[in-house]
Amino acid sequence: MRLNGVRSIKRQLAQLGGVLLVCLLAFPAHAERIHELANFAGVRDNQLVGYGLVVGLDSTGDQTTQAPFTGQSLTNMLSQLGVTIPPGTNMQLRNVAAVMVTADLPPFSRPGQRLDIVVSSIANARSLRGGTLLMTPLKGADGDTYAIAQGNMLVGGAGAQAGGSSVQINQQASGRIPGGALVEREVALNLGGNGGMLELQLNDADFGTVQRMVAAINNEFGQSVAYARDGRVIALDGPLDPNARVNFMARVENVQVTPTEAPARVVLNSRTGSVVMNSAVTLRQAAVAHGSLSIMIDTRFGVSQPAPLGQGQTVVVPDADINIEQQEAYLQIVEGAQLNEVVNALNALGATPQDLMSILEALKASGSLRAELEVI
Repeated sequence: MRLNGVRSIKRQLAQLGGVLLVCLLAFPAHAERIHELANFAGVRDNQLVGYGLVVGLDSTGDQTTQAPFTGQSLTNMLSQLGVTIPPGTNMQLRNVAAVMVTADLPPFSRPGQRLDIVVSSIANARSLRGGTLLMTPLKGADGDTYAIAQGNMLVGGAGAQAGGSSVQINQQASGRIPGGALVEREVALNLGGNGGMLELQLNDADFGTVQRMVAAINNEFGQSVAYARDGRVIALDGPLDPNARVNFMARVENVQVTPTEAPARVVLNSRTGSVVMNSAVTLRQAAVAHGSLSIMIDTRFGVSQPAPLGQGQTVVVPDADINIEQQEAYLQIVEGAQLNEVVNALNALGATPQDLMSILEALKASGSLRAELEVI
């Protein structure tokens, strides 16, 4: 009796384990917040750019003879400060550099807030290390000034040179100034100006994800407040009161949604030879033969010496040998219904990344590779 009871318990545990395995296999994909998948229309950064001067460099600035605009900029700035430079003066300055200043203006920024800025040389300055950026207006795409930048440079690189030898670590022609710009003007943003209507824009257009978002938002509020406009935009009926609108937007951003699976795609980087594919890529059965063609050129130089007391000249004669070798290739069957099977099948071919790109293109043309090819 006791043995039968033990067998019964083992049978029940095995059945329970099978049920748990089925549940794990059927468990849906990981849900994400809408805040990670979409953004509200109008709530975005704005890029700023400005032209300025960096001073106080240790003889590593621009060579004004090759970059005349640096001297012109300094002359104009000094004239505004009441200093007059006589015409025709050749200022050989090595501690000044012309730079471009860039920054991102976050949404809802107010005057007085500070921004991080990036300062980059535009002439032939060797290093901006130890320099100070003078007051530089930062303008937007509309030409209006939205921030003023100024401060001491922070350059992560270092370098030294002597006796014709030099050493350098990292880039010294650019640097950052944390909090180096003050916001002087805010960007007008009228959220919910059209009767409280808001727009939610997906980062990646997908009709299935839009459908799930609309259903999840309406289920969260218990009424129809979300309407799909297309595969990227969702319209929301938001409240008119600003405080209630903020609470409404925060509640929408925290709604959990499971996005649809991305389409099968293989990304090829022709510059670096990288090949990346997602989990949806499948490979139908195909036979592949791939061989490599190598060309070797070996050049040897000989000397042709004339006879003694002759009138000829000694010349160098090149002698080149060219050999072409082609490796044998055999048909190999490749197939895979899952990502690991696809990877193992392609690795079995023993091809280099560059050759693998050609193989993937051929598999796509034959209809065996069930994925989109994207070359970047």
